[in-house]
Amino acid sequence: MALRYEEMTRTMLAEYGVRVRKWRTSMSGVAWQVTYHDGTVARLIEAPRPRGPMSAAVFLHEIGHHAIGFRTYSPRCLEEYHAWAFALEQMHRWDLNVTESVRRRMHASLSYAVHKALRRGLLNLPPELIPFRDPPAPRAPAPNTPAPKTLVP
Repeated sequence: MALRYEEMTRTMLAEYGVRVRKWRTSMSGVAWQVTYHDGTVARLIEAPRPRGPMSAAVFLHEIGHHAIGFRTYSPRCLEEYHAWAFALEQMHRWDLNVTESVRRRMHASLSYAVHKALRRGLLNLPPELIPFRDPPAPRAPAPNTPAPKTLVP
């Protein structure tokens, strides 16, 4: 499986002409591009090195920003939606495991983006984003996990 993650990483970086500025140790990322005076464009990301489903999803999400193009979609939360859609599509393409944790992370990220846009005055929420108005459902407890003890005064 490690070889599949390495191959996917190399291929996606080359396919979209993206350079990694920094491999992050956290499960967060950022994508940006720099246009130089001579017109050349540097496509950059910071993301975790893909070693499992979550780090792969974050990495592919950042690649997705370059794949779909910056400012292609408005409002900004719609760009986030399409970057996540790209990430999940690529995970299926590469036969990578899309776990429930990845789906929850995507929902939480999009819910945050939607609420940020609404706070800033967004009047018309695109239909694709309506399911993300609500926060993600809480994580179900693991099987055979004892119920938390309540303190009785």
